[in-house]
Amino acid sequence: MTSATLPHVIQGGMGVAVSSWRLANRVAGAGGLGVVSGTALDIVVARRLQDGDPDGDVRRALAAFPLPGIADEVLERYYIEGGKAPDAPYKPTSRPALDPSVRAQRLIVVGNFVEVWLAREGHDGKVGINYLEKIQLTTPAAAYGAMLAGVDAVLMGAGIPAHIPAMLDDLAAGRPTSLPVDVADAGEESFAIAFDPEAVLGAQLPAPARPTFLAIVSSHVLASYLARSEATRPDGFVIEAPTAGGHNAPPRGKLVLDDLGQPVYGPRDAVDTAALVNLGLPFWMAGSFGTPEKLQEALALGASGIQVGTLFALSRDSGFTDELRDALLDQIDDGTLQTRTDAHASPTGFPFKVAQLEGTLSDIPLRSRRTAVCDLGHLRQPFLGEDGEVDYRCPAEPIAMYVRKGGDAADAEGRVCLCNALCASVGIGQVRKGAEELPLVTLGDDLEGARVLLAAHPDGWTADAAVRWLEGQGATA
Repeated sequence: MTSATLPHVIQGGMGVAVSSWRLANRVAGAGGLGVVSGTALDIVVARRLQDGDPDGDVRRALAAFPLPGIADEVLERYYIEGGKAPDAPYKPTSRPALDPSVRAQRLIVVGNFVEVWLAREGHDGKVGINYLEKIQLTTPAAAYGAMLAGVDAVLMGAGIPAHIPAMLDDLAAGRPTSLPVDVADAGEESFAIAFDPEAVLGAQLPAPARPTFLAIVSSHVLASYLARSEATRPDGFVIEAPTAGGHNAPPRGKLVLDDLGQPVYGPRDAVDTAALVNLGLPFWMAGSFGTPEKLQEALALGASGIQVGTLFALSRDSGFTDELRDALLDQIDDGTLQTRTDAHASPTGFPFKVAQLEGTLSDIPLRSRRTAVCDLGHLRQPFLGEDGEVDYRCPAEPIAMYVRKGGDAADAEGRVCLCNALCASVGIGQVRKGAEELPLVTLGDDLEGARVLLAAHPDGWTADAAVRWLEGQGATA
């Protein structure tokens, strides 16, 4: 499949598991590109099994995994008939590392396979998976699992994904591959995460099809940089404006905050769509493009379509808990919902868009009272210690520990443990001493489309209704 065959409407990849297989399945069945979040799917599959997999979906996908023995290993370790007790903690999963165990890599492969397989089930539409460039240590194994399930497209943002085309080429050819890893304080020494399908899975599998690769970038300058070489050139781009939800690129130039603590974006951050057209690669516009009119505007600018997140995150098919979704829709209905670009929340250092919602970690006092712990580790930063060994740190871990590892205490101020908070947003938050982790919700700034759909569907809308509306078939279609 080429990027030219992808639909006009791409559903955004919102993690952890907000862009769940159910959401992507519904979008793809309606003719859009349904996208699952590829973040922390090892954790997601392990916790769904510990919750008893009540509808049998995970077990159905595991039955389709091409190596039954490995699927059985995952079931034996994590599945709990009837689900764990509500006040019992989830079993731990391995934190990503440069030297992962075979078992940890297998769980990553299986988790990505399960999510994509379920998203593709029952229709002939297109399904993609979204990864973060900042999370490098799991990417090769994750992409291979998605490819085993027949994923049509890989999308990646939150960094410069220059090495992903070559990695996908390797995996599609059945070759071992590696991905460079950013290791702080390493000087000229280089590091990479290696993945050998046969060594990890213990069998020579048929080479999977290579998916289309779309790089998610914030500027025509970065798009031009990636397009200049065959080695780094993606098959297309998603051009994401600062008003999009989730991680945003920092403003070009010095980071300046306004009186409300919001990053200030200026003319240098504007996207030159004419320059994008001249690259000769298809692109989709994202960030406040979530209406039928904006789709037509994007097409008129030379884009192939739009990527939309918020409309789908708020749909009845997303992974948000019912309580969070209902609270968000109530605030949209009464006009009080606000989103804020938090320059400090994410451990990645990228600005992160946060919905202001009572009882979540958008509440700074609640955030400050959380006991810091980094037990999932997907956003840990590898660094080279004075002893020459690679270690890991995260500004969301206990500050004393972070500083002891060479981190700056100022970098830890106001940070959220996104791994735990985003798991809580989809109902698989860890339980500690009987208390569950608090969630954090990310949405884009543009709520116009959500207001239109909520007026037409007071009890909430489905993802396929959102696709039909964006395609110009009316809000009540």
